[in-house]
Amino acid sequence: MTELYLPERLNAAELFVDCHLDLGRAQRAAILYGDEQVSYDRLHENVNRMGNLLRQLGVRIEERVAILLPDSPDWVYAFYGSIKIGAVAVPMNTMLTSPDYAYLLNDSRARVLVVHAGLQPKIDQIRGGLPYLEHVLVAGASSAGANCLETALAAAEPRLAAVDTSKDDMAFWLYSSGTTGFPKGAIHLHHDMIVEADLYAEKTIGLREDDLSFSVARLFFAYGLGNGLYFPLRLGGTTVLFPGRPTPEAVFGVIDRYRPTVFYGVPTSYAAMLHLAETTGRTSLGRVRMCVSAGEPLPSHLFEKWLERFGVEILDGIGSTEILHIFISNRPGRARAGSTGQIVPGYEAKIVDDNGNEVPQRTVGTLLIKGDSIAAGYWNKHEQTKETFRGEWINTHDKFLVDEDGFYWYAGRTDDMIKVSGQAVWPADVEATLLKHPAVLESGVIGVADKDGLIKPCAYVVLKEGFKPSLELETAIQAFVKKTTAPHKYPRAVVFVEELPKTATGKIQRYKLREIAAAETPLHR
Repeated sequence: MTELYLPERLNAAELFVDCHLDLGRAQRAAILYGDEQVSYDRLHENVNRMGNLLRQLGVRIEERVAILLPDSPDWVYAFYGSIKIGAVAVPMNTMLTSPDYAYLLNDSRARVLVVHAGLQPKIDQIRGGLPYLEHVLVAGASSAGANCLETALAAAEPRLAAVDTSKDDMAFWLYSSGTTGFPKGAIHLHHDMIVEADLYAEKTIGLREDDLSFSVARLFFAYGLGNGLYFPLRLGGTTVLFPGRPTPEAVFGVIDRYRPTVFYGVPTSYAAMLHLAETTGRTSLGRVRMCVSAGEPLPSHLFEKWLERFGVEILDGIGSTEILHIFISNRPGRARAGSTGQIVPGYEAKIVDDNGNEVPQRTVGTLLIKGDSIAAGYWNKHEQTKETFRGEWINTHDKFLVDEDGFYWYAGRTDDMIKVSGQAVWPADVEATLLKHPAVLESGVIGVADKDGLIKPCAYVVLKEGFKPSLELETAIQAFVKKTTAPHKYPRAVVFVEELPKTATGKIQRYKLREIAAAETPLHR
């Protein structure tokens, strides 16, 4: 069992930002962003300016600062500037709707929001319904107004001592989806990033100081936050931040321009990149020496085709918002196609049956994890906290089996949640959106494998009287869901049925829909 020494008093900003000046890295590049290169010295200065700016706005220890920005240096300044003064950084998904932001801002009671000018209109729509939000700082604004982030930062004091915080003080919250459709704020502490960076990034996959990291997953995701920020900063390395849409062409463009050595993706991105490479004849990843995947299971054929074409393994693993990052992972040179890998040193795992008893090897059960990066709980979600956080252990709600060599093999979810491109999609959430369409009477949504073996939402829909099934109606329903909620939630196939299978009490029997889907393969049309 690997253990880390964690002093009782520590501030994460000191260990991820301040320390590099004393270690001789002041002029080393911390961040590459477009044509901009941010040195560790400049990172340190702007984190200090952000912390002082937040203090000028009256932010006190434990109060929340919401971050709604594309991946950029400003995102990093806001995150560590908040943490350095003892406040709590609350990153928000940039792909949500105005009502989603109203929920997140009111649930977190954030006093300050740092938002990009391109996303500000979504906040303006709900501004009157945000009683806790006192200040809005706007990045990327065309004019230098009173709330212009760039102007305010330039005027702020560049020196700042970190607040004396405990290793167990709140540092940041990450919101994940909930079974009711309402997100849950996982409360992470100052020591959590250290645990994941040291145990997983350094000791498990061998990340180095001379590595240049690039992550497709955004910083507001738990997976992207480690990949693109605190992993390289912990080791004194460099990260590439890319705010654009990560199409295969764009991702290969970043790889060619910046020549990263470590690439982090999700199975959907790997499948799209592989398809483009096969179409164009591409066989090189430049300087990339290591590829990592998480967010959803990596199909074995994707692993094999990627390795055959590029000569680089994809190290699949599993993490969660609640545990912060990966806790089971394949290792360089020892990856097994289709497997999630072996337990990360410093964590413990056990697989249990419905009664909580451990099951024998090669028996499917529910995976429980123990480790020091696990969140303290969910904010204002007492019942869900009790369901998931069980003493030293956390219920992942994932089904796994473990073989004789200690490799874990994914077997599904204990609930109905679907992972799409690493993002959680709850069927009830999509079904509620579908019901708003004038043609839909009721629906049942499940996860179905596409031709690449990746799970996508599929909707079985019963139409209202007067509407008839057609390709045009299917397309219109898909477009409606895309427009009404987050785009990744839209059903990749809409199957029209006369009725849905239900229990005697009227609940949809999703397992029967899964049986139908397995026979009809609706995403293979």
